[in-house]
Amino acid sequence: MFDLLLRRARLVDDTITDIAINAGKIAALGDIHSPASKVIDLHAEHYVSAGWIDAHVHCYANSPIYHDQPDSVGIATGVTTVIDAGSTGADDVDDFYAITRQAVTDVYALLNISRVGLIAQNELANMNNIDAGAVRDALTRHPDFIVGLKARMSSSVVGENGIAPLECAKAIQKESGGLPLMVHIGNNPPNLDDIAELLTSGDIITHCYNGKPNRILSPEGALRASVSRALARGVRLDVGHGGASFSFAVAKQAISLGILPHTISSDIYCRNRINGPVRSLAHVMSKFLAIGLSLPQVIACVTEHAAEVLRLKQKGRLAVGYDADLTLFDLRRQPVLFTDAEQESLHAEQLLTPLAVIRAGQGYLTEQGSAENAFDL
Repeated sequence: MFDLLLRRARLVDDTITDIAINAGKIAALGDIHSPASKVIDLHAEHYVSAGWIDAHVHCYANSPIYHDQPDSVGIATGVTTVIDAGSTGADDVDDFYAITRQAVTDVYALLNISRVGLIAQNELANMNNIDAGAVRDALTRHPDFIVGLKARMSSSVVGENGIAPLECAKAIQKESGGLPLMVHIGNNPPNLDDIAELLTSGDIITHCYNGKPNRILSPEGALRASVSRALARGVRLDVGHGGASFSFAVAKQAISLGILPHTISSDIYCRNRINGPVRSLAHVMSKFLAIGLSLPQVIACVTEHAAEVLRLKQKGRLAVGYDADLTLFDLRRQPVLFTDAEQESLHAEQLLTPLAVIRAGQGYLTEQGSAENAFDL
């Protein structure tokens, strides 16, 4: 007998299937006739995908700058897994780890190469904060929690240090066995060309569609040659919307050139969640539907692509043996006005609405699902 059976779930390619879950894993897919302790019939009306993964959040509750609660940016909004992108360094990652053990949402960390993490905006202005030994010790303490490294490479962060912190990050990455490295890009110096030339296969450029002068597009609207070379080497593009790092105009132009995001992430924390323009990962995903990506493309960016780039081997796919992390959602037709980080607006007619999640085999309603009494979980 299965623990849970979802009958007549609609997948993003519009096929209809049953999904059986047992002991926290996906146990079977297809036309299933075996009994289950609990059965939920979705009547082919609601979509189900692998659980959504937000590859760039800030949810360390004790951060003095970018703080939130893991479940507020996770389960409550249809996201089953979040990756905190550098809120903590080696000095405070133990505290963050302890907090996350109380969350329903599955939480991982990209460790800030600055040992002090985000206690201030300029954590890489002092090169003494970059301590390879402290990083090594943190990785030894939390090998299953820390899934990569984070380096914020913009002028307000690095001060007078230019490209030097990224050179240190690459050395630490090599010493750590090649963990994924996410690199924040913003105002220069350092120049994006210098950043891109240091990046190698598996590295991640976040805030890829920011509207700042130091962006991935040239003034003429073409993709920078340095970024093109980086992509050819296997560097990935992550959205990392945030409150200051996403431009509709840049995203539209890049996508028209075939420069699609590998992962769609929110860069969410309490302020841009409550006051916008981020709101939730679903809200950010909906913006990409409005720009012109298909539903399967958008969902891939928060499931299989995110799991692949962050090496989460049991997540991101609806397949037997994978973690039973699922997101149940609707694609609703309704007028909506989206805003980017440049205060530009975009009218749209579709909104992704997460109603519930299955996390490690257990069901939870989202905020929207609870308000609508969507399912009996």
